[in-house]
Amino acid sequence: MSSNRKGDRRERELVNALDESGFAVMRAPASGSATERELPDVLAGDGEAFYAIEAKSSSGDPIYLDGEEIEALLYFAQNFGAKPRVGVRFDREDWYFFHPGDLYTTDGGNYRVKKETALADGTDFAEFVGDTQKVTLAEAAEAAEDETDEDDEAVRDVLAALDRGDISVEDAVEML
Repeated sequence: MSSNRKGDRRERELVNALDESGFAVMRAPASGSATERELPDVLAGDGEAFYAIEAKSSSGDPIYLDGEEIEALLYFAQNFGAKPRVGVRFDREDWYFFHPGDLYTTDGGNYRVKKETALADGTDFAEFVGDTQKVTLAEAAEAAEDETDEDDEAVRDVLAALDRGDISVEDAVEML
């Protein structure tokens, strides 16, 4: 399958997934080749967030974007009032999204995304559409610690009420 046909299929896949997630979405026809203006591949919005997305896919090799593509994306997004994003998809993986400023810049002024970088640092599809939020291990440990402190305080309050005779043993057991 030619890379253009595969890229078109991946763009349609992204459009359908965004649509199913409640976004109003459209794919720019043939992006830059149908018009003199450079357009992003996909425009999507959910009433709160609006995105101009340059979509790229690869079988596993790093994805490269030339500097002019990124400049055109940034220009369009700024003038349209959208957030610029580069969406990347590697075979057998989900879509991952990056702000263009977070991409690795090559010596020649182009941009690169490796599969490992996408999986480690990219915003996955669920987070992008607002279904989940990425949490680091440190944040999860801190939240668990805070939760434990609150639980300990609640247990102390119940035991103190029992000790004062404010509640019965049965009520204390039920509350705990």
